Amino acid sequence: MSREYLIAAVVSVVLVVAAEFAVLRTGLFRRPAYWLTMAIVFAFQVPVDGWLTKLDAPIVRYAEWAISGIRFPWDIPVEDFLFGFSMVTLTLLLWERARTGEAV
Repeated sequence: MSREYLIAAVVSVVLVVAAEFAVLRTGLFRRPAYWLTMAIVFAFQVPVDGWLTKLDAPIVRYAEWAISGIRFPWDIPVEDFLFGFSMVTLTLLLWERARTGEAV
């Protein structure tokens, strides 16, 4: 059992956090506005992702061998939250870097 989606999701989080602390250094993680933004993103992700991945009538199906099997809440694979964090955070980090005009 390779758990590819789980591994990719965890690696994406590690890489994004490492990019912030080692390269970008925007200070985004210290800002309350960032954490509020993430709360809003996840508040919208839960109903949408829950509807898409509900086990009784899924629109999106995951190979059981590719995920951890942990689904919370409403049958949402926890890996989806990891990728959501990575995608939104990397976008905000690069946007912040571009706003300040510093090269990456």
